[in-house]
Amino acid sequence: MPGTRDLETVTTLSIDPGDDSLLTPQDAARFLRVPISWVYEHVRPNAEDRLPMLKVGKYLRFDARDLRAYVDAKRAALASPRRRR
Repeated sequence: MPGTRDLETVTTLSIDPGDDSLLTPQDAARFLRVPISWVYEHVRPNAEDRLPMLKVGKYLRFDARDLRAYVDAKRAALASPRRRR
């Protein structure tokens, strides 16, 4: 089926920029290399650092491109010099 992936294919951080796959929470955890509980904590409405996600009915799904942008933004924030107070 177009736009779906087997779990084994989402094992690296390299995603095709044109990829429009929707990932399950388990796929997103594997993509980010974090525990599944971390993913669920970061999709809660009151989470400080909320992951980009969408709901399809009662199911959580993650756009691979949005997760890549999330990772890139985190890297950029670490690379930028911090101001001391």
